This record gives sequence, C-alpha cells and structure tokens, in this order.
Amino acid sequence: MKPLLALALAASAAFAAAPTYKVLSKIKVGGGTRWDYVYIDSTNHRMYVSHGTQTEVIDTATDKLVATIADTKGVHGIAVANDLGKGFTSNGQTNDVTIFDLKTNKVTGNVKTGANPDAIIYEPFTHRVLVFNGRSNDATIFDARTGEVVTASLPVGGKPEFAQVDGKGHVYVNIEDKNEVIEITAKDSVVSKRYSISPCDGPSGLARDPKKGLLFSVCNKVMAVSDPVKGAVLASVAIGQGPDGVAFDDGYAFSSNGRDGTISMVAETTPGKWDQIATIETAKGARTIGVDQKAHKLYLPAAEMGPADPKSGKAGAAVPDSFMVIVVGR
Repeated sequence: MKPLLALALAASAAFAAAPTYKVLSKIKVGGGTRWDYVYIDSTNHRMYVSHGTQTEVIDTATDKLVATIADTKGVHGIAVANDLGKGFTSNGQTNDVTIFDLKTNKVTGNVKTGANPDAIIYEPFTHRVLVFNGRSNDATIFDARTGEVVTASLPVGGKPEFAQVDGKGHVYVNIEDKNEVIEITAKDSVVSKRYSISPCDGPSGLARDPKKGLLFSVCNKVMAVSDPVKGAVLASVAIGQGPDGVAFDDGYAFSSNGRDGTISMVAETTPGKWDQIATIETAKGARTIGVDQKAHKLYLPAAEMGPADPKSGKAGAAVPDSFMVIVVGR
C-alpha cells in the first residue's frame, strides 16, 4: 500500500471513530454572573473558575464546590504549578497576581503587574509565571518559587490574549489586535518569534496539541491551525460565532462559541486537512472552556440567559444567581 494512501485511510478511520460529545451535567455555583477563564488541574481533580471578584475551586471527582479564593477582583486567568504546590490568579481590577496554596487554597502572596492582567501561565522549565497585561500591551514575568519579578514589562507588540507553553521554555501567545501569534523565550524574557495567523481576525482562545506541537487559535467563525516552529498557518477552519476559548484533547480541538451556544469539534480528517466534524449544543454565553485530558471532559462557565429583546434581537441579560459550569463529555 502506498504511504499516502495508508495515511489517508488511517485518518479516515479515525474520523469515522470520533467520539460523540454531549452535555453530561451542570454544576450550580450561584452568585454573580461575571466570569472569564476556567482552569482544570487533572492531577489533583480540581477546577478553578474565575468568578467576578473571586475564584471558585471545584472538585471534579464529585463536581462539588470545595473552596472560594476571595478578593481576586476582576479575575481573568488561573495558573497552577503542581511541582511547587502553588496557584496564581490574574486580577484585572487591582493589577496584580494572587498566589495561593494548592492544598489549603489560602492566599500566600501578591505580585504587582502591568495594567489589566489577563492571561496567565506557568512555564515549568524555568519555573516562571508569565502574566499578559491587556491594557499595557506587555508581559510581567516573575519567579514562581519566590514571587520575585524578573521582568516588569516585556512589550509584546499588541493586545495579548490566551497563552500556551511547550514545556521546553517557550511560551506562545495570541496577539488579538495584530492577528498574530508570538513566541517568548522565558529564560531570556524576549519575544523570539512572531507570525501572522490571518485570516483569523481577533484571535482570543489558544490551545496546543502536546504531541504534534500545533497551535489552535480561535476568532469569530474561524479557527487557525498553525505550526509555531515553521511560523505558518496550516489550515483555517470554519467554526461557530463568538468563541473566546478553545481546548485540545485526544486529537480534537474544541472551540466554545458563546454567541451560538455551541462547541465546534475540529479534527484532521485527512493528512494536513482540518475540518469541523461535529457541533455540540451547550448554552448561549458559554464562551470559555477548560479540558480534563484524563477524563476527556470539557468544562464551560455559563449562566442562564433571559429572553432576547424582540425588537432589537439583542441577547437577554443573565438571570441572577444562575452561574454554573456546564460539563460536556463522551
């Protein structure tokens, strides 16, 4: 059998055997209806959910709320350093990072950042935390072990959004207003590469395939699949409207389309060709997403939405005390 034919048949078989996802449950949290990122710590069966001025901690083995980290005002993102037993939240209203203990969920420190810290990620090779500041268009980098700031302001050339690491010292970030992905070498605190991901316009969510090293950036109606080593877009896939997050698990990319209330499931259907292979119904406004790659579950913060305005067609307001996390799985 010719190699290309064998690859095509293998991809076709994988596509035919793709698992079916659906909503499994909804975890009621309650309280305010403002949220942003969700982070899944599969190792410790913990989910961290940004929730306005606080961060919720949920046990993913029981789907029960086990703690609340208070006073994380305007929290956007959460990062976890399991090797250090520490967690970190980026607090947009107070321009700082809260450091907390993973076992006790008690706050142990704070680090000042640039203006409106948004995405945050732990880079394990250098033991550094990188915080991406949406209003000052820069990154704050500090030592996760000591909290000491290494670089107070690294210009990134635009508005940074979600980030990913490769575990070898490189950090990848979407630059929303430039339609770019940049690479940062953490040990040197430098932007070492940047490349365009057009026609993806206004990239927000970013996911990474840990095996192939490919990146998945989401924009409205478009997912860009790119190779950061080559600095090139491999595919532009049609997806739903209003995505803010994207997750990768078991060979599939999942964009959370808040405007449509769906997830677009994307796969490599033939070698080098990526397509949307399924649409999963979730809820209007469910725009961010986290993944448990051990349990193959997706988690989407959301709230119940009131009826749309019949005249303008604008979406209804969130129903008070209806904040929840939607659990999607096989």
